[in-house]
Amino acid sequence: MQAVDRVVGLSSRIRAAALGAAILLASAYSGAANGQSPEPVWPTAQWETSTPEQQGMDSAALAKLVANGTTRSFDSLLVTRHGRIVLDAYYAPFTADMPHAINSSTKAVVATLLAMAYKDGLLDRLDHPMLDFFSDRNIADVDERKKSITVQHLLNMTSGLDWDEGFEGGREQSLRDMGKSPDWVQFILDRPMAHAPGETFYYNSGGSHLLSAIVSKLTGKNTADFAEERLFGPLGINRPFWRRDPQRLPIGGFGLMMRPRDMAKIGYLYLRNGEWAGKQLLPADFLDAVNHASIDMHSRFDPSRRYANQFWAIPDKHIYMTVGYHCQVVMVLPERDIVAVMTANNFCSFGKLADEISAAVKSDQALPADAAATEQLAKAIADVSIERPTQVGATPATASAISGRTYKFPDNDLGIKTLTLFLADENPRYVVETNAGDPARRHFDGPIGLGGLYRKSAPTFLGVRAVKGAWTDERTLVVDLQYVGLGDAWTWTLTYDGDKVALRGKARDGREGAAEGAAGG
Repeated sequence: MQAVDRVVGLSSRIRAAALGAAILLASAYSGAANGQSPEPVWPTAQWETSTPEQQGMDSAALAKLVANGTTRSFDSLLVTRHGRIVLDAYYAPFTADMPHAINSSTKAVVATLLAMAYKDGLLDRLDHPMLDFFSDRNIADVDERKKSITVQHLLNMTSGLDWDEGFEGGREQSLRDMGKSPDWVQFILDRPMAHAPGETFYYNSGGSHLLSAIVSKLTGKNTADFAEERLFGPLGINRPFWRRDPQRLPIGGFGLMMRPRDMAKIGYLYLRNGEWAGKQLLPADFLDAVNHASIDMHSRFDPSRRYANQFWAIPDKHIYMTVGYHCQVVMVLPERDIVAVMTANNFCSFGKLADEISAAVKSDQALPADAAATEQLAKAIADVSIERPTQVGATPATASAISGRTYKFPDNDLGIKTLTLFLADENPRYVVETNAGDPARRHFDGPIGLGGLYRKSAPTFLGVRAVKGAWTDERTLVVDLQYVGLGDAWTWTLTYDGDKVALRGKARDGREGAAEGAAGG
C-alpha cells in the first residue's frame, strides 16, 4: 500500500509541477518579444525567457530532447535563442541553484581572460615566446624547440611538450604526476619536448595551467581576481568556486564550478562576437580563430573535430564549444543564434546533440503559439526534475549485524581505506576514508537513503553527495552514490560474508574497480 501511495503522490507532484511550470512559463512568455530583436538582449542581471515558438523553435522537439537527456545522464540542459532562454531543464537530484563542475570548460574561461589581457595591450602578440614569462625559474631540458613555444601554441595545444593525459584512451599519467607535484607550473615547464611546436595537436591540461600563470603575470593579479574584475563581474556572474594549485594559482585546465545559466553567458559573449552591453571585451583576431578553428584534433571518434584557442569545433556542423569531461559543454551555434549548455555525469555525442538542437529550429521568425506543445515541454521539464523512488527489498538481518562496524581495505584501485555504515540508526549514514592525494577527498560522510530516494549531504567544494542503498538479497547491498554537480556517479555492490566484505564499484561512464575488506578489531 505504501508503494501505491508513493506512486500516486509522485504522479500528483508531476502534474502539479507541470501545471506550475506552464503557468510560470506563460507569465514569462507574455512579455517576450516575437522573433529576434533588432538590438541584442543582454542578460547581465538575469536571462529573459520565451516560448520556443516565439523564437522560431518547436516545443515538441525540445520536449523530446529533454526526455532523451535521461538516457544521456544529463544533470541540466539549457537552450537560448536570440538572447532568451527557451529551454531550462534540471534533472533530479540536480537543481537550478547548484553550481556544477565544468571540468575542462575551465580552459575556455582562462583563454578568454588571456584574450582580454591581449586586447588591453598587456600581451603584445599571441605568438610571444612562452619562456619569457618564466625567466625567474630554472627550467629543465631547455632546447631550441622549447624556446620556440609561444602563447599561441599553448592556446592550440600544439606546444610539443611530452604529455600523456589519456585523451581518447590512456592512463592520464602526466596529469596524475602533476597532481602529486609540489609545484605544478615547474612540473609542466620541466617536461621534455616530444615534438616541434606547432607540429601536432595533443591534449594537454598542463599547457592550460601555464596560461593561467601567464594571465596572472600579465595582469599582476590572481587569475580569479582578474576574472572577477573583467569577466564575471561585467557579465553578472557571481564569483564562482575555483580550485587552486599548491601555490594557490587558480587551475587553468579544470576546477571551476558554475551554474548552467552562468555558463550560458560565456557562450553568449562569443555568440555576440566578444561584445557585452555595448563594450567590446574580446579582440577580433582571437574570435576569428575560434570561429574558424583549423587545428586537427586527430580524433578517432570524430575526424571532423578541430581546435583553436582552447575551444573545440565541428566545422561541418557550424558549431564551436567549450568541452569538459563528462559532457560539461557550452555549445555555440552562430548560424542559428543559439547557445546551448549541457552538464552531465557521462559522455555525450556533440554532433548528435547539435543536430537535435538545430532540428528544433523551424524559422528565424516567430511561429504560431502551440498550447499542446508548450504543455508537453512543461511536463517533460517537470518530469525530469522530480526524483522517482526505486524499488527496495526487505531489510535482512545482515543490516543490523554490519551496522556501525568499520571494514578496512588493503590498497585497491578504488582508493577505499575504510567503510562504515550505520544502517540501524534512526538516520542511516555512511563514513568513508580514502587514500586520495587531495586532503579534501580523504574523508567523506553523510546520510544514505534506504527508502528508494537519494539523501543529500551538506554542500562541499566537490558538490553535493547524493546516496541511496537497497538490499538485493540477504548479503548484498547496492549503493548508488553520485556527486551532484561534479558529474561523477558510481554504483557500489557490497557482498557481506561474516567479517568480510567484497566491494565492486562501477562508474556510470564504465570505469570499474574492486576491493576486499574485513571488519576491524
